[in-house]
Amino acid sequence: MNLILRGETVYQVDAFRQRITGEAENLVASFFPNKLLELDHFLKDPILNICELKEIHSEINLTVPDPILLSNLHDGLEAQNAKKRKMEDGTGEDKMAGTKVFIMPSGMMKSNAKLVDLIEKVKPEIRTLIEKCNTVKMWVQLLIPRIEDGNNFGVSIQEETVAELRTVEGEAASYLDQISGYYITRAKLVSKIAKYPHVEDYRRTVTEIDEKKYISLKVIVSELRNQYVTLHDMILKNIDKIKKPRSSNAEALY
Repeated sequence: MNLILRGETVYQVDAFRQRITGEAENLVASFFPNKLLELDHFLKDPILNICELKEIHSEINLTVPDPILLSNLHDGLEAQNAKKRKMEDGTGEDKMAGTKVFIMPSGMMKSNAKLVDLIEKVKPEIRTLIEKCNTVKMWVQLLIPRIEDGNNFGVSIQEETVAELRTVEGEAASYLDQISGYYITRAKLVSKIAKYPHVEDYRRTVTEIDEKKYISLKVIVSELRNQYVTLHDMILKNIDKIKKPRSSNAEALY
């Protein structure tokens, strides 16, 4: 079956290819090296070089309630016996009820402001890498010639480049998953603190995951820079084969 495209459609497709080609070549030649230098400078920013991690700790304003005093010594024993009978009858479960939380004392439990500010600076960089990789990947895919027997060394380089770009995209997307996972984990811990304010380990765990997230964010920025370096180096070294995977000399042999 012959596929016949209308002249207007062909023109629009060619215009799209030219636009992608122009954007991708500009990204590789100019944007990637500038961005890696920008991220390298960002890594030297004081916000990413805090020596004492306690500086990023966030105060948890949840007071420990006063202990419940039993008015009668037998009250505690009766409560324990009642619970024991409940368990024997199979009508109850051995669960800690904790403290009922109706409202936070300060209205709302705030996130760690310092980490939120840092996350808001890192997220646009992650998004930018994903979008730029997608553009360059499309450009290389459009350069792949039709399938033929032999003389496919250049095509294999194109395919490896596409695979590397796809890998970088996936890794960058996983960074976003890590950020949302941090917020969810921290929210669950703060809820635990509100319910069990007398358990110190929950409070310590919040500070531990805050410190872990701070270190993780610095690693993410470092990885973003390294990915720009790797992609820029890989594409420039193989630019001839990427743009022209099959040599004219090989075609002249037939």
